[in-house]
Amino acid sequence: MAVDIVIPAAGESVTSGVISRWIKNDGDYVKRDEDVLELETDKVTMGVPAPASGILKTAAKAGDTVNIGQKVGAIDDKAAAPAGGAPAPTPAASNGKASPVPVTAIADDIRATPLAKKLADEHGVSLSGVHGTGAGGRVREQDVQTIIESKGKGGTLVAATVAAPAPNASKPAPAAPVQTGPSGGSRRERMSPLRQRIAARLVEAQHTAAMLTTFNECDMSAVMALRAQYKADFEKKHGVGLGFMSFFVKAVVQSLKAFPAVNASIVNGEGGQLEVEHHDFYDVAVAVGTPKGLVVPVLRGCDKLSFNQIEAGIKDLAVRAKDGKLALAEMQGGTFTITNGGIYGSLMSTPILNPPQTGILGMHSIKNRPIEDAKNPGQIVLRPMMYLALSYDHRLVDGSEAVQFLVGVKNAIEDPQRLLLGV
Repeated sequence: MAVDIVIPAAGESVTSGVISRWIKNDGDYVKRDEDVLELETDKVTMGVPAPASGILKTAAKAGDTVNIGQKVGAIDDKAAAPAGGAPAPTPAASNGKASPVPVTAIADDIRATPLAKKLADEHGVSLSGVHGTGAGGRVREQDVQTIIESKGKGGTLVAATVAAPAPNASKPAPAAPVQTGPSGGSRRERMSPLRQRIAARLVEAQHTAAMLTTFNECDMSAVMALRAQYKADFEKKHGVGLGFMSFFVKAVVQSLKAFPAVNASIVNGEGGQLEVEHHDFYDVAVAVGTPKGLVVPVLRGCDKLSFNQIEAGIKDLAVRAKDGKLALAEMQGGTFTITNGGIYGSLMSTPILNPPQTGILGMHSIKNRPIEDAKNPGQIVLRPMMYLALSYDHRLVDGSEAVQFLVGVKNAIEDPQRLLLGV
């Protein structure tokens, strides 16, 4: 008797996903609760476990779109476990010679998209020799297509017509070929569910909110000096590095308390009327770039967390986000977002709101710039400066509130003692 493998529920509003890869191969012996495939939805990437121990029989391929509740394979739970563990695969013999290892076996250890693996299988391309241009060196469908095209004929060239030379006449130089088609190849690949979700959310923010951005700059000297002084002791005691994010999270929470509208949301009430949902908690979402796209996990109860708890929490969320191990609940319910484009070298940007939140703070690169010395008016000094950007929903937050909110963050960063005194 076989036990069906079905796609489990992945959270509210998630109805389908894409099989990004089979972790186990058809015919493998698997143990109960051992992940056999990886499912990518528009919100999370999750493993699907085996419902029983036995021999795996797949009924869907990597790259297939499947619905929640759909059968994608089965487990023959009557099959006995192989003695001494699963045997190593042996190439099939033909006429006394070993046949080559299938491309799919080679591709299992290569970081590649499901579509890239499928295309490689169809054309007999070994992924081990393909240079990946995706995030983290991942091989994409375009990379495989380039290899395929390089093996075939080039673009269509039409030579200019040249009259035949007379006998004994000197041969004229051949005319340069005229290229009538594009100068390079074009490729298409299916947008991943996560990227589709990101696209929908960004468009939603642009269409539903009256979004505006205000800018300021802050002198990072005090925070950098404090961090340099206590960084080693902090890491030794708490086992986590002291970064800038904990200072900014603390500064944001302090400003959110002073301007609660920035911590609120506009929601649809009964009868379709807009209502303001006020929050008496401070759950700050932190944007994290991953190989599959931007995700925004939430750090809960930031007003109650210490500096080391904030640093440890953000590090944990970032690591699990990049490994695709975040739960859906960890990316829902934030009241405000912080995004740090500075780690990629951004000097200035206008961050887009994370609906239904009312505000998002953008951090940027730290650059030495000449400014007026506040303690010595008229004197120019060189300081490590960072541009700050606050995008906000003007339907709920007035410009004066937004500006004062950002000034509050700036003041707390420039004088971090304020964070200890709550002023």
